[in-house]
Amino acid sequence: MAMKNSDTTTYTPSPTTSFGKPWPEFNDGLTYRDILRSPDSGLTLIDYYSAKHQSSAPLLGWLQRIENGQITVDGVVVADPTTVLRARTELVYHRLPWREPYAPHLLEVLFEDDHLIALNKPSGLQVLPGGLFQQRTVLTQLQWRMKNQGSSLSDEESCPVPVHRLGRGTSGILLCAKTKVAKTRLAALFADKTSAVVGNRKSDNEVNHVGKMSKIYRALACGVINEDEVVIDQPIGTLKYPGVAKGLYVASPSGKPALSKVHVLRRDVENNQTVVQVEIQSGRPHQIRIHLSFIGHPLIGDPLYVAGGIPKCFDPETVDETVAEDGGYHRPTNPVPGDCGYYLHAHQLVLCHPMTKEVFKITAPLPPVFVSHELRE
Repeated sequence: MAMKNSDTTTYTPSPTTSFGKPWPEFNDGLTYRDILRSPDSGLTLIDYYSAKHQSSAPLLGWLQRIENGQITVDGVVVADPTTVLRARTELVYHRLPWREPYAPHLLEVLFEDDHLIALNKPSGLQVLPGGLFQQRTVLTQLQWRMKNQGSSLSDEESCPVPVHRLGRGTSGILLCAKTKVAKTRLAALFADKTSAVVGNRKSDNEVNHVGKMSKIYRALACGVINEDEVVIDQPIGTLKYPGVAKGLYVASPSGKPALSKVHVLRRDVENNQTVVQVEIQSGRPHQIRIHLSFIGHPLIGDPLYVAGGIPKCFDPETVDETVAEDGGYHRPTNPVPGDCGYYLHAHQLVLCHPMTKEVFKITAPLPPVFVSHELRE
C-alpha cells in the first residue's frame, strides 16, 4: 500500500505478501572451473590446488579430494595428485552436496514493481553464497521465484539479485534488482552514497543529495549512551583472521572512511542497554557493529565485536590445519562475522527510484525486541 506525503511516497507491506520455498535437505554441490594458460614447468595437480586454492582446504584436504575422484582434467577424472599439468588445460573441482546449517526461507515483500523488489530479510538468512551457505540464501529464493513466476523478461534483461548486503544476523530491508538496467543504476546509487563520504566529509544534506538515498537502522547496544547524538567517522579496514579468507573487517586508522550517525531513542538503565537509531552514510561491511563497539557500546549479543571495534579473541597465526569431512577446513572455534545473536534491523530506506525518479520511503516492521522498546510519541 502506498501513501503520498509531500514529495515522498511511503510504502507499507501487505501482511500476506511473502514467498519462499522450503530448503532441500542437501544442496546441489558446487563446480569450480579453472583454465591453465601457461603453467610452470613440472606443475602438478596437487601443487596447483594446494597453492592457488589454499583458503578452501589445506594440503591434506586437496589430496583427499583428488584421490576421491572429485577433480577432472580436460573432462577426465584424475585421481593421481602428481599428474603434471599442461598449458590450456581445463580443471574442474566438484564439491559434493552437503547439508547446510539451518536458515529461514520465507521473505516478506515490502515493495515491488517491474524493476526492483524490497524484501524484509529475516535474521539468520544469508544474502549471497559464501562458506557453508551456498544454496540457503536470499539470492536462491529470488531466482526460484522469478523462474516459477514465468517472467516475461528475456534472459538478457532478467537479473534477480540483491544490490547490497545485510549481515546474516541482521534483519530488515534488502533492496534487490529484477533487471540488469535496474541493477546497474541501483549499484551506482550505493556507490555514490559511499563516495560522498570518501570525498570531502559533506554535510548531511549534501550526502543525501549526492547519494539519493538514506538508510536507517535500529540497534540494541550494550551500556547506557549518555549523549543524545553521536557521529562516528572511524575508518574500517581488515586484518588477518582465522576462518575469514579475505580478512576480518575492524576499526582501523589505516582503513577506508566510514560515517555513522547515532541517535539515542531509549536508555534502559535497569538492563544497562540503549536503543539507538543509526543512519549510515557509507556502506562498509559490518559498519554499525564495528562503529558502536568502537565507542564502547557493542551490540547486545554480538558474538564477535567488543569495545574498540575489534574481535573478541583471536590469534592471527593460529589456523586449524586438520581436515573436515569434505576435505576443507574445520569451522573456526572463534566467532566469525556470519554468527548471529545480535540485534540490528534495517528499518527504513528513502530512495530515488532508479527508473521513475520518484522519491519513496520503505519501512520494514520492527522485530519484537524493538517493539517492546518503542517510544510512544
